[in-house]
Amino acid sequence: MIASPSVGSRLADLVRFYAILADLESKVSAARRLAECSGRMDWPRRGLYFFFEDGEKRSDTGNGPRVVRVGTHALTVGSGTKLWTRLSQHKGQSNGGGNHRGSIFRLIVGTALINKNGLNFPTWGIGNNADKAVRSGEVDLERQVSEVIGNMQFLWLSIEDEPGPKSRRRYVEKNLIPLLSNYNKPPLDPPSTTWLGHFCNRERVRKSGLWNHNHVEETYNPTFLDDLDHLVAGLKKVA
Repeated sequence: MIASPSVGSRLADLVRFYAILADLESKVSAARRLAECSGRMDWPRRGLYFFFEDGEKRSDTGNGPRVVRVGTHALTVGSGTKLWTRLSQHKGQSNGGGNHRGSIFRLIVGTALINKNGLNFPTWGIGNNADKAVRSGEVDLERQVSEVIGNMQFLWLSIEDEPGPKSRRRYVEKNLIPLLSNYNKPPLDPPSTTWLGHFCNRERVRKSGLWNHNHVEETYNPTFLDDLDHLVAGLKKVA
């Protein structure tokens, strides 16, 4: 079992992570706002993504934006889900709607909007599928969720590995989330007092400061940063 890093070690690891992320941004060009993206753009087949949210700044590792969600896709053997497919599920449809039952990101943002604004959507998050009548009753909230998530910017890292339990994408994700997470530990780069996630119905989101539910309570192995650094260093800069 890996021991929990000290506050000082975690701080140094966070500083290193954001330096790697700055290198990534210099190679893929500036972060993109999700609402402005489409499948017609040039996307890698597989990769990791890192979301930022307006108003969410780092306070311990610099003055830049803090990552509010980390994610990937196609982690089960045989999965054919592509990076843009997953991002488009989070983004929603061109008319502003979406399907929160196909995106945990949309689901938890929706619960935060319900709690913050006193909304009444009793079917939200109920079941893996819903009929047309139920979905039509959720359209207004789906549109609000699309506006929130679509306004976020993100970076992406191409990792063209095969789906499965030994995926490098899975390895980086399951270590990076605990590094960023403040769940049950001294907070570093905590969320702002106005962060929407404070209203989420999931304790792990509220306490971690991330729009993530899985892995926030786990311990990370700092050597994963060597792998992440190597992946980014190997990228060719986009012209």
